[in-house]
Amino acid sequence: MQYHLNGFKSGSPDISAPSGTPHSDEPPGKVDVLIVGCGPAGLTLAAQLAAFGDISTCIIDQKSGPLQMGQADGIACRSVEMFEAFGFSERVLRESYWVNETTFWKPDADQPAHIARSGRIEDTEEGLSEMPHVILSQARVHDFYLDVMRNGPRRLEPHYDRQFVSLARDDSAEYPLTVTVSHSPDGMPVRTEAIQARYVVGCDGARSGVRRAIGRELVGDAANQAWGVMDVLMETDFPDVRLKSVIHSANEGSVLIIPREGGYLVRLYIELDKLNPDERVSHKNITQDQLIAAAGRIMPPYSLDVKEVVWWSVYEIGQRLCDRFDDAQDGADPRVFIAGDAGHTHSPKAGQGMNVSMGDAFNLGWKLAAVLRGQSAPAILHSYSTERQAIAQELIEFDRAFAKMFSARPQTGDKVGEDTVDPKEFQRYFQKQGRFTAGTSVHYAPSLVVAEGAHQHLAKGFVIGMRFHSAPVIRVADAKPLHLGHTLKADGRWRILAFAGQDGDVSALCDYLGGAGSPITQVTPEGADIDSVIDLRAVFQQGHRTVDVGKLPSLLLPKKGRYGLRDYEKVFSADPRADIFEMRGIDRDQGCLVIVRPDQYVAQVLPLTAHDQITQLFAGVLNPHR
Repeated sequence: MQYHLNGFKSGSPDISAPSGTPHSDEPPGKVDVLIVGCGPAGLTLAAQLAAFGDISTCIIDQKSGPLQMGQADGIACRSVEMFEAFGFSERVLRESYWVNETTFWKPDADQPAHIARSGRIEDTEEGLSEMPHVILSQARVHDFYLDVMRNGPRRLEPHYDRQFVSLARDDSAEYPLTVTVSHSPDGMPVRTEAIQARYVVGCDGARSGVRRAIGRELVGDAANQAWGVMDVLMETDFPDVRLKSVIHSANEGSVLIIPREGGYLVRLYIELDKLNPDERVSHKNITQDQLIAAAGRIMPPYSLDVKEVVWWSVYEIGQRLCDRFDDAQDGADPRVFIAGDAGHTHSPKAGQGMNVSMGDAFNLGWKLAAVLRGQSAPAILHSYSTERQAIAQELIEFDRAFAKMFSARPQTGDKVGEDTVDPKEFQRYFQKQGRFTAGTSVHYAPSLVVAEGAHQHLAKGFVIGMRFHSAPVIRVADAKPLHLGHTLKADGRWRILAFAGQDGDVSALCDYLGGAGSPITQVTPEGADIDSVIDLRAVFQQGHRTVDVGKLPSLLLPKKGRYGLRDYEKVFSADPRADIFEMRGIDRDQGCLVIVRPDQYVAQVLPLTAHDQITQLFAGVLNPHR
């Protein structure tokens, strides 16, 4: 973390200097971005936009205050990587339950009415991420995002008790969108408010009013299967209660046990009865006692004694998807977007809902910021729906197969058919889909913001279109070991990572990038730090004690801030204990360039000498300022 650049500042470095109009109890009449909904998608987007003092953002929610308990709890490895970019991964890792292993249980061959363990595996494959798969209340994730928002230059806070009513668009206006909101604080008459915005993002869930306002709909089907979910404090003799456990009984259904944070709390996903085609789960009037009893029937020979039910709910499995995540029509640039459950719904057992929703918002946030700050043309916004709708489609297909296998009866002896599943096959499927559930398999197709892979062979482990897979390095100036990916913060900047060849020479590259016609020089506003839009960093194969800081090109030691202080944190060496060149398949002779988007996805891999192609890529996405 870097601070004190423009003078000494006491207090927490996490709190930015105030900028722009401070937060007010009343929503502003005009904003750059209006976010509807304070779920994971809405808060991820708000936290990202809160980093920019020159962007005005308003976020509203129909609830009366922040989430306190319940809802999602599974946090994928990729999401924890993203939390690092926001600065709160350490808080998540300290509080959360780490999912290290998963066990599988099936009917006992000798006593089919009882269950027996059939498998035990590592939950996440070795080397997939430096971050673990963890479990933590969605409410705590919200708390951390709210802190990021409050600490930003705009001191952003949600406006609660506000229900989206309608949306109108007038492209001739400076603020083309007008949203009507109903406000109903406790004990007060309902009144309406109007908020004008340049962009609106609906993060308002499966019943999204924003989605309806732009004429989009969720299309899909239901599996006619009811499930219950409970967070409980319980006494049990089940030996794997502190391990994630997938349990199939012979005739009583299935249970998924998820240990929760704190050492005592446990979440149970409990299979209930099939629903008739015209029946809804709400029609069954299920109680928490019925859920407890259903879980108890699945677990023999083990017993469950529930002492306290913290939260519970029932739901129906269904997979539904929007065909687009924006309002773009007839080639016009989009103004309204949907994210999270507003665009896709599915079952919660694979722990994907919160993670994919946050991924939606992280994809959109930097693009909105780039357009609003004049860095990119509005055409870049089309890539949001293109990229994220395709990922949501993959999620729906995965969830349909996963939910079907989870609800199927285990194959035992004479019980084999279409509605049964081989427990070993289910375990193999779980392992096979590990990268998907970890959030690391997302692969964006070539587009304006993802290049073709002609030079992928130069860095096989940094796959173009996939997230930057971090690895250890040592910072040269102070010999600090760290992960290179942890230097890629959620600050809207592009990164050029130069991996030096065997000779360690990056001077020609730096001469080009520091020249008057280079992308870095062209897109940096007058008076701004040279790394304010594109951030160049270098990694050398030589040991950190061998690299001579005094002989580094000036672009790798840029002068910044009002005093012109040098930034010494741009240069790294491979860590001999875990060599990034070896781990990520980087060509040692030639080296390479890895260009990374502001959301940490690899946009291009190039030779160090491919100056024209660097210029070409950035000319397509960033506007010149000089």
